[in-house]
Amino acid sequence: MLEVQPKDSRGYFMLPQAPEDAGYYVYGTPEQGEGQYAHPSMMTVLLFVEREWQATDQRKFGVGNISLAGGGKFKPHDSHKNGLQVDVRPLRKDGARVPVMYFQAGYDKEATTRLIGLFQSHPAVIRVYFNDLSIPGVLPLINHDNHFHVAMRAGT
Repeated sequence: MLEVQPKDSRGYFMLPQAPEDAGYYVYGTPEQGEGQYAHPSMMTVLLFVEREWQATDQRKFGVGNISLAGGGKFKPHDSHKNGLQVDVRPLRKDGARVPVMYFQAGYDKEATTRLIGLFQSHPAVIRVYFNDLSIPGVLPLINHDNHFHVAMRAGT
């Protein structure tokens, strides 16, 4: 039987937590997807990027915090209230599903550049924050050494 994802009061669904053969894995707090309620436009972008990524790389990328059920304050974030922002881990050379800082030896800059490029190619994405400023189009933001933050607009 097909399991239906939890839905919040805004009508946003939780990102599927362990879909078979997906190109992503999930991480973040709170656990079990409680911080991964996505606006329908964000869900579309994530699934678009996931499919495109799978066509080019066997490693999975990590999807972190999006929004709490019903929105509202999501500490320690100033954003992540409306389901239109997502945190994503940069890729590691060894494919491990753990964090890596962009200045550490295990960081795969080439793969991370391709992944960020997939996000940037979607017309709904308005900016990507990440402190590896050698990647085209990213903007710096404090505490964004071990993940990048994708912000998008609704309705595209």
